[in-house]
Amino acid sequence: MQTHSLPLADDMDFAALLDASFVAEPERGDLITGTILAVDNHGLIVDVGAMKRDGIVPRKDIERMGLEPTAFHVGDEVEVIVLRPEDDDGNLVLSVSQAQQSEDWKRAEQLMTSEEVFEGVVADVNRGGLIIPFGNLRGFVPASHVVDVPRGANEDERKDHMMKLMGRKITIKVIEVNRKRRRLVFSQRDAQRGRREARKELLLDELKEGEVRTGVVSGLRDFGAFVDLGGADGLIHISELAWHRVKHPREVLNVGDEVEVYILRLDAEGKRIGLSLKRMQKNPWAAAEEMYHVGQLVEGTVSRVAQFGAFVGLEPGIEALLHASQIADPAPADPSVLLYEGQKLLLRVISIEPDRQRLGLSLKDVTDEEKERWQEKHQTAEQPAVADELAESNDGINAADPVQLETDQATV
Repeated sequence: MQTHSLPLADDMDFAALLDASFVAEPERGDLITGTILAVDNHGLIVDVGAMKRDGIVPRKDIERMGLEPTAFHVGDEVEVIVLRPEDDDGNLVLSVSQAQQSEDWKRAEQLMTSEEVFEGVVADVNRGGLIIPFGNLRGFVPASHVVDVPRGANEDERKDHMMKLMGRKITIKVIEVNRKRRRLVFSQRDAQRGRREARKELLLDELKEGEVRTGVVSGLRDFGAFVDLGGADGLIHISELAWHRVKHPREVLNVGDEVEVYILRLDAEGKRIGLSLKRMQKNPWAAAEEMYHVGQLVEGTVSRVAQFGAFVGLEPGIEALLHASQIADPAPADPSVLLYEGQKLLLRVISIEPDRQRLGLSLKDVTDEEKERWQEKHQTAEQPAVADELAESNDGINAADPVQLETDQATV
């Protein structure tokens, strides 16, 4: 007959000890849920399940959260992070404040992944940027990511500008989260850009080509002017600023000007809004046929000299072309030898194409008698210097048949 022996008490104790030996010892950085065993003026004693070891939470760690040890109670569960598995006295050192920060790190990572923007209050400023609290963490906005910091400003000037943001709420976006280095970086610039892009998408749905909107000039560049239409910018290309030639947008606009603009083009895919200022003005070419005719003598001002000739400004805002072949016989290899910007000339109209916005002029078709009468008129008007220059530039001019001037664009 087979008998079954019951396990001995010693065997049971051995099994329990064996299981306990497999309980992993806490390591630095571990996030653990423990139970508070004691609360005193030195801090907390917490049971974290370590073999024959309880952990301690120093009072300083609790004070970092603006609390006192008495805010905690025996028997409460609390999340802690292991700071040191063993200090000089053999204690397991824990942190409640860093455990709470762990949730903040997770939230920061989620915000960075979602690219969500939010508001933060500027708590401090240094030469490098702004300090903004984020739960139990402190994030940093580098000066290069602060909106409207003057370009080329030195450190003191940048700090003076950023000091104006102290205590103010600003919209920011998480751009870097590094727990190991305890680095949390925000950007005000990227947050603003994200909002403006979202606003631009809404505007692109609202706007219609051909309608007129009111905006504020937000920036000037060599190629045109940006206009804020209410949270998103459209661009007036330099060729759409005026019917006459514009060298730089500052000749027509200033930052801060309120302007009415014509919605010229909408590009939903490229998220671009093309605007026009000149379409809000009367097209001078509409009256060109009434004001000018072939053979007519006109007075104009050279606005630009090129290798193929010169552009000449006529009233009211028309840019006509004086081709090199119509300057003199023989045609000058370099028109700038005879002509310069701002120079006033007496010219003859040799071709008009209002529908193509082209008007051709000739300098050599002006007769000597016509030049003399015009020079006398200008000398009477106290412009002898201009008259002399015109006389010199008109020397040797002979009549020639009108020619059709072909250029890509006679006006810009």
